[in-house]
Order: sequence, then C-alpha cells, then structure tokens
Amino acid sequence: MAIPEPILKRFDKRSNADMQRMLEPPSGPVRLILDTDTANEIDDQFALAWALLSPDQIDIEGVTAEPYSFQHHRPKLLQAHQIMTSGGPSTTEEADLVSAYRTWVEGLASVGKHPADVHFVTPDEGMERSYREILTIYGKLGMAPGGQVYRGSPSYLTSLDEPLRTPAAEHIIERALAASDRPLYVAAIGCVTNIASALLIAPEITRNLVVVWTSGYPSSCHLNNAASLNLVQDRLASQLLFECGVPHVYLPGFHVGAQLKISLPDMETWVRGKGAIGDYLYHLYTHNPIHEQRGIADYAWRTWIVWDMINIAWLLTPAWVPSDLRPSPVLDDGLFWQHPPNRHLMREAYDVNRDAIFRDLYLKLAAAA
Repeated sequence: MAIPEPILKRFDKRSNADMQRMLEPPSGPVRLILDTDTANEIDDQFALAWALLSPDQIDIEGVTAEPYSFQHHRPKLLQAHQIMTSGGPSTTEEADLVSAYRTWVEGLASVGKHPADVHFVTPDEGMERSYREILTIYGKLGMAPGGQVYRGSPSYLTSLDEPLRTPAAEHIIERALAASDRPLYVAAIGCVTNIASALLIAPEITRNLVVVWTSGYPSSCHLNNAASLNLVQDRLASQLLFECGVPHVYLPGFHVGAQLKISLPDMETWVRGKGAIGDYLYHLYTHNPIHEQRGIADYAWRTWIVWDMINIAWLLTPAWVPSDLRPSPVLDDGLFWQHPPNRHLMREAYDVNRDAIFRDLYLKLAAAA
C-alpha cells in the first residue's frame, strides 16, 4: 500500500453494509462544503455559482480555498522547448516528452512567447487568489458570504505526520462533527490538501463525512494520472483519500467529466446577459487564463470543459451522473491505479448527462437575472 499501515490504523474500518449506506446517492437537500481552487481557471466559478443558485437542494455550510499551481510543468516545458529548438528528440524519452508538450510549446511560439516567460503562481498565491475569487462570485450573485468562506492550505502535504492546520481544515472538522442525521458532503474540485489535513487531524470525522472528488482517470484505466492537476499536485493527499476508508464518491475527470463541454455560442446564448454573474462567467470564458498560459489565441471555435460542474450535478440529481459501487483502488507513487484484494467500497461515476446538467444551470441563471 502507498499509505503506511500506522497511518491507516487511525481510521475506523467500516463494514460493506455501512459503506453502502453512506454512499447512497442523496435524495434530499444536502449539507455541503465546497472545497475549491477557484482561480485556477474558469470551471470552479461555474460550479460555485450553480451551487449558490440551488438553495432548495444544497445547504452550503462553507466554501474553502485550496492551493493550486502549475509550477510542476515548468522544468519539462522548458526541456521540451530546448529539444524542439535544437534538432529534435534523440531518445525515446525525449520523444515522449516532446509529444506531451508540443502543443503547449507551439502555442506559445504562435503568440511570440517563450516558455520561460510564462508566470506560474505558487501554491500559496493560488490559494489566496482562490479565496478572493470565491468572494467575487458571491458578490456577482448579490449574496453575502456570511463568514462562510475560509482560507485553506498555503502548500501541499510533505508528511502524513504533519497535517496543515488551517481555517479550512478546522471548518471541515467542525461541520463534520456537528450533530446531524444528514452526512456532510465535501465537494472537492481541486487538490485535496485541506480535506486530507482534516482527516489526519481528526480521523473520527469519517463517521459522518462523504468526500465527492473529481480528478484523474477512471479506476479501470491503465493510463498514468499525472495529467490530472487535481490529483498530481498533492500526491500524499490524493493517496490518502483512496486508502483511509472515508466514504468517497469518485468522479473521474478524464472520459467522464470531460464530456461537460461548452462553446462560445452557448455562452453567448445562455449565459451572457443573465445578470452580473452571467456576464462575469462570460468574461471568464473569453479571458480564460489557461488560454494565455498555453498561447491559445484562436479560442472562438473551440469548446471548453467545465469539469467541476460534475460534483454539483451529482449532488443535485444523481441520475445525471450515473455511478456504481466498486472497490477503491490504490494510487501508487507512480500515479497508476493498483487493485489489491480486500478493498473497501467507493462510488465511481461512469457517465454524465451533459445536456440536462447545462439546462439546469441555464434555467437558474435566467431565473436569477
């Protein structure tokens, strides 16, 4: 196992029957903390706005800011550029690297930028930007955050014995331990540092907590998960989530959430003009920070994946995100899935109803305008 046994012994073992009970799709209003790297790109803002526009179905008990950074790409991006501009790859490893980064390098070149000119925020900058962006979304909706927005970790886990005690982690613990006959759902739409820290500080929160996380490939897939930003940034936190036994609804980004594409004509027809929030989401779509980071100037004909809406979709109407129960995998140190025997259960999505999901968002934007 990737997580040492002494760490895992801190967590209660559940029976399959109890795990099945906790992983039943919700049938009424849910208690929710949204854990988000909101300023990372543009999808978190859609998810947060949609959740806030669904008060009859979602009781938001907090919004917590996660760190984020693309800094891990810098060395390989620079190396790929060097190979491409000095005669091309000479080994299989160099060819694989160039294949992974060619589009990025060529995109930057098309707008006259060198990879060294790309600014990557640090994790603490990412968390602070996300915190401020959460407040921006509340403001665009004309809603007061009411003290329910919390700063999270300024960095990633470096040791499972040193969880990061932050306002976000403390709030997750407090709400998970609050007396309630309803579980607390934490919708994780970034890395899971805040959640992992909360679990390590107070393992007993697993008794009434369900983590709903989007990242990575389906657990049946043999591909490496390093392409998933949510998963790769904090490897220890990601591994802990699959191994500690916390009830976990896993919503794969690749192949599943990746179906949640939206186009510029969609934005112009259904989002722009739908109040301050609609205009802001449209602005984000047409000023996507990832386009600038990757040198994408010709975005008008492209679609964009609004990955993080999948979490809110499953909470609102689980039938929009078909799922089943299966053994939780182990995420190894190389970021591949492993499937040892005698694993606890998790719920995993295998499809989405893209049209129904966006229709609900559009209707709620229009009603709020």
